[in-house]
Amino acid sequence: MQLLVSVRDEIEAAAAVAGGADIIDAKEPLAGALGAVSCEVLRAIVAAVRGARPVTAALGDAADEHTVERDARAFVAAGAALVKIGFAGVTARTRVEALIAAAVRGAGAHVIAVAYADHEQAGTAPTEVILDAAVQGGAAGLLIDTAHKSGPGLLAVMPADAIAHTVARVRGAGLIAVLAGRLTAADLSVVRDTGADIAGVRGAACDEGRTGHISAARIALH
Repeated sequence: MQLLVSVRDEIEAAAAVAGGADIIDAKEPLAGALGAVSCEVLRAIVAAVRGARPVTAALGDAADEHTVERDARAFVAAGAALVKIGFAGVTARTRVEALIAAAVRGAGAHVIAVAYADHEQAGTAPTEVILDAAVQGGAAGLLIDTAHKSGPGLLAVMPADAIAHTVARVRGAGLIAVLAGRLTAADLSVVRDTGADIAGVRGAACDEGRTGHISAARIALH
């Protein structure tokens, strides 16, 4: 299992690399679960990483096909190996599938669809629906996350056996399985046992919580 660490700028990216993160993820924590950085910040992060690690990026929650396609294309052009897109406020599978397809038109086979375990609070479709749409829409993977970062973490919202079952479905469909959502260092062994390909953290890698600063020393403990 690989460890993904979300960073907000090039300084944090350098710290994440120094700490041993496997994947550097560009995300602005003050802008929500999938807060997007600007293309300029993404390019600075990519430059700081210097090819030592793959760089991924959050696009935010989808609004419309045109915007999703445009942003996905721009972020991949700026150096993102994968882009993550959420669907807060979207409940219909056909709509989710259309938004994923738009992202794929912009980014090619570099799209990670995001399902929120706390989907009722996020006003979005359940994980199973997002997974089916991801397969049909041509996504490269599925991230199961939590929308509300002040609430309980993933393992408190979704039982480990249910996560493992979904991960098996994701991998059985040939997609990358990613888990995140207020994961702690203690959670990572449970996440590993689910069979997930990637575990994503932010708060667990910071000195002062999710909105603090990335610490190489804290990452090294994982």
